[in-house]
Amino acid sequence: MKLVYKPQDKPRVGEAIVFAIQQLLAIMAATLVVPVIIGKGMSPVAALFGAGIGTLVYLLFTKFKSPVFLGSSFAFISSMSAAFAGAATTALGYLGLIIGAVFAGFVYVIIAVIVKYVGVGWLNKLMPAQVIGPTVAIIGLSLAANAIGDLQKGDVMKELEAACEHVDPVSVSVAHPLIAILCGLVTLFTVIACSTYGKKMVKLIPFIIGIMAGYAVALIFSVIGKVASVESLMLIDFSYFTSLVEGGVSLSTFLAVPDFTFLTAFDAFGELSPSYIGTIAVAYAPVAFVVFAEHIADHKNISSIIEEDLLEDPGLDRTLLGDGVGSMAGAMFGGCPNTTYGESVACVAITGNASVMTIVFAAVGAILISFLSPFVAFVDSIPACVMGGVCIALYGFIAVSGLKMIQKVDLGQNKNLFVVSTILVSGIGGLAINFGKVTVTAVATALILGILVNLLVKNAKED
Repeated sequence: MKLVYKPQDKPRVGEAIVFAIQQLLAIMAATLVVPVIIGKGMSPVAALFGAGIGTLVYLLFTKFKSPVFLGSSFAFISSMSAAFAGAATTALGYLGLIIGAVFAGFVYVIIAVIVKYVGVGWLNKLMPAQVIGPTVAIIGLSLAANAIGDLQKGDVMKELEAACEHVDPVSVSVAHPLIAILCGLVTLFTVIACSTYGKKMVKLIPFIIGIMAGYAVALIFSVIGKVASVESLMLIDFSYFTSLVEGGVSLSTFLAVPDFTFLTAFDAFGELSPSYIGTIAVAYAPVAFVVFAEHIADHKNISSIIEEDLLEDPGLDRTLLGDGVGSMAGAMFGGCPNTTYGESVACVAITGNASVMTIVFAAVGAILISFLSPFVAFVDSIPACVMGGVCIALYGFIAVSGLKMIQKVDLGQNKNLFVVSTILVSGIGGLAINFGKVTVTAVATALILGILVNLLVKNAKED
């Protein structure tokens, strides 16, 4: 898709604000869900604040040349759980999250220093198009099940009784799957129509229009379901709004300070021990090497979209420093290490808006809206099926962006075919490898296997 706005372009302020909201809607669900998965009183809103801070740090290091938003990283979920598992108190667990992010960020700093003096030529040889292309595709395809799973459910949940006493109850959506799918498809088709047939502003904000359309349909079904007491029609959880006015309307109904984990974390300094610090280091540092692979794939992808090699300018060393230091800053406020988001890259690809100014506004917006209770409640209330419809487009574009990278690769040669097929099958198959508390994700495993196969066959001569 031809870019409407290049990275250095500056849309009008009003347009930039709308574009920024669209970026936030694209990344917000994933950013908020990481602290929810971890639990332990972690605040999703604080994670959003941290993502905004981390993104601004990243943009500073990359000289405002890379149009990518940083959000909570799923790769560190097991590491974050380990931080709490080894902590005697919740406050110490929070401190462990911050220390862990520092360890992970420090790994990035070390790699950045090496790249600064060695260059990136070796990287292009190690990861040519036949390696990096299918790896980018895997980033999108590996998320496909999440999108389809969300497409079939709403946010009003009920608990099913466990089959036996030792099994925890399971929460399931009360909405009928076909109703949920209808709302998700309304969202998807609206996004597609706006992106392909829309003119000017409509073409640039297909996700906002799509989410509003899907939400409107879900709202109609939910209101009917509420009035008629038909559970299968209820998609939207209205408790996010009713909780704002519990006890009456007050300032907190509109403004609320996020629950920053670092406020209690530093009270636990006296509880630190060498063994706990060692546990954190082992849990976090190896994962940083895994996320490094995804960092390369994301930046190769966005480089192909904007037709500017970000690994050369501003340079891989700067993108790594921005990602690493930004991750430290994000964890300081929200507890979650950050990473570049494929959803953000896909949003750029679909809309043709690569303006870094949009990312700046999105980062500032993430910081500001984390204090706005009604907006956070609205985002929380967007049913899973609506976001599932959006994610079909987002994840699909990530996959297609990767496949586009191998258009010029001669797949008639078996050596290239073996590399691409190994990556696709191992990645789609979900080949993740566990080493104790460290998990090498399916994407990283696929990339490593692809590199090894490519090294094995690259010198082969075919007739």
